[in-house]
Amino acid sequence: MDELVDQVVASVGIARPVAERAVGIILDFLSTEGPANTVKVLERLPGAAEAATAAHEEGGGGLFGAAGGLMGVGTRLMSAGLSMSEIQGVTRELIAYARDKAGEQDVDAIVDSIPGLRQFI
Repeated sequence: MDELVDQVVASVGIARPVAERAVGIILDFLSTEGPANTVKVLERLPGAAEAATAAHEEGGGGLFGAAGGLMGVGTRLMSAGLSMSEIQGVTRELIAYARDKAGEQDVDAIVDSIPGLRQFI
């Protein structure tokens, strides 16, 4: 995940700890809200499973888990200190990275399966 986090820090202009947390939150969201094959696609991204698990354990339930879907992940990301434009930037970088590492077709199938996600990329 270091390569992706470095890209997010450089492109979006956020601090590394915030970028790490944001990437984990989005990966957690994709792994829980995406279609059945999402986990297999994310396994092609080095460190993605660990980042998603850490984010899930940190804040996957309770107040943040009350609102699911994009609303829930948006709440988690804003609570991590991100603005809407930064959320879009992180999402774009993560999806571009995933397309490069895991294949455009597989990643686009995940994006298309989650209502409203395409507007963030």
